[in-house]
Amino acid sequence: MISRSIFLVGPMGAGKSTIGKLLAAQLRLPFADSDKVLEEKTGADIPWIFDVEGEAGFRRRESDTLRQLCEGPVQVIATGGGIVLREENRRLLRKHGLVVYLQASIDQLMERTSKNSNRPLLQVADPRARIIELVEERDPLYREVADLVCETDYCTPKQAAIRVAERLSEASSTD
Repeated sequence: MISRSIFLVGPMGAGKSTIGKLLAAQLRLPFADSDKVLEEKTGADIPWIFDVEGEAGFRRRESDTLRQLCEGPVQVIATGGGIVLREENRRLLRKHGLVVYLQASIDQLMERTSKNSNRPLLQVADPRARIIELVEERDPLYREVADLVCETDYCTPKQAAIRVAERLSEASSTD
């Protein structure tokens, strides 16, 4: 029985939204994607927020959205890749749920993000170098908040969701 929300963290392309929906269905919990909630709340998409308010404005809105989700029901929550950048967010994640770091190789992240233009941080001359830079910067922060680390390479989203559910079950049985 899951008694706390499950937060999925990790870099863009790790599968947080896709795996999160499958995991929520498997655990019979509601699902929320923090980026989608933010977009619905503001009526603007993330690239537009980045253009108008910059990354700082987006991060402020992202923190507000996370606080709102933490006050909601127990659910599976896919977070944005940069949610861990703010100490306030890391505290909220640890306090309000179980945190699962979905990890993937640079090659997998490149493959999964290459066709999506809705990623403002990758609108650069060398997206691969940018992904490497982001992973190097954020990996220690993902690990700092993570209760579990799950590899998502070489498996389907469904297989990854099953693996996460099994790991969560193992972790809760040892508590």
